[in-house]
Amino acid sequence: MTRPDRYSLPMRLLHWTRAALILGLIALGWTMTSLSDDVAAKFTWLYPVHKEFGVLAFLIGGIALIVRRRSTVPPHPAGLARWENRLSGIVQYAMLTLVIVVPLMGYAMSSSFTQSDGVPFFGLELPELLPKNDHAFALFAQAHAVLAYTLLALVTLHVAGVVKHRFLDHGRDTDVLPRML
Repeated sequence: MTRPDRYSLPMRLLHWTRAALILGLIALGWTMTSLSDDVAAKFTWLYPVHKEFGVLAFLIGGIALIVRRRSTVPPHPAGLARWENRLSGIVQYAMLTLVIVVPLMGYAMSSSFTQSDGVPFFGLELPELLPKNDHAFALFAQAHAVLAYTLLALVTLHVAGVVKHRFLDHGRDTDVLPRML
């Protein structure tokens, strides 16, 4: 079977949806955590929206993993160095993993926080499965923040790689962007 020169339409749609969700969630996370607790919208609107879209990111990340396992992935361009192929694979799998783990840590935060107002999901209320424990909450909160920043760093590296291969690798067959468009 020949391999396609670009990702399947479902993989491309999931990729760009995850990208928008991740960037939006990080921006929303920065915004809501930087606001004073006196700002009512912080707890009545921003946190619930962040939780809802975090659950959505988790679900889409899971779907993306399933679709990726069942899809044919296009080969890397011939001009990429061996280390670039390896780094690309590591970064891609790390991002896919973190798109699952970061929302799980967010869910664990909400589930374990003694003053939690629940985990909403677009009109539904998800069950909080963990016991209430503010010490555990603090650990989950730290993990959520560190892993979210790690994901942001990987996204930045991913985009930098795309820009490098598209605009800076003159005379080499390294342009990876058309595979995802």
